[in-house]
Amino acid sequence: MPNEYEGKHLKLWVPATYRIKVEGKLDESWSDRLGGMRITTHGRKDQTTVTTLIGRVRDQAELTGVLNSLYELHLPILSVENLAEEEGEEATDPDKS
Repeated sequence: MPNEYEGKHLKLWVPATYRIKVEGKLDESWSDRLGGMRITTHGRKDQTTVTTLIGRVRDQAELTGVLNSLYELHLPILSVENLAEEEGEEATDPDKS
């Protein structure tokens, strides 16, 4: 069974770009408090809202801080995805997986 992460080696102290999806609405004004991540929202067919955050963090400690802040806001985390460097900051489509 092939491993999809064979060529990717993440390190705790290296900057990386992430896409985080949470259930619920988060206003764009939270961007500064969440590491400057770009925040977008969209509705689902079942009338719930999903917020997508995309941005570069300095290291995994900063990523943990962002995730803890979302937890403290009572926003269920749906997914956390490390974006390949070639996607980088251009990955803006909240439905892209």
